[in-house]
Amino acid sequence: MKQTLTLSQRGTLTLPKALRERYALKSDDLIIAEETAEGILLRPATAVPVEMYTDTRIREFEEGEKELEAYLRKKRK
Repeated sequence: MKQTLTLSQRGTLTLPKALRERYALKSDDLIIAEETAEGILLRPATAVPVEMYTDTRIREFEEGEKELEAYLRKKRK
């Protein structure tokens, strides 16, 4: 599908409804705009939440691993 889009004064584009539906795009979804040799490529993006591990969170992991290790030792006996 090829369509001509109009760039607004603010630099925004509106994707046609058919494209939004085909790629299940909704308001506030992320789009990657990539410069290629042929022009600009637009494609859906995926954002994955990232947890920054604090010292407290790392200790929680370590404690959990110790508990699991103790449980597995008991189970082997």
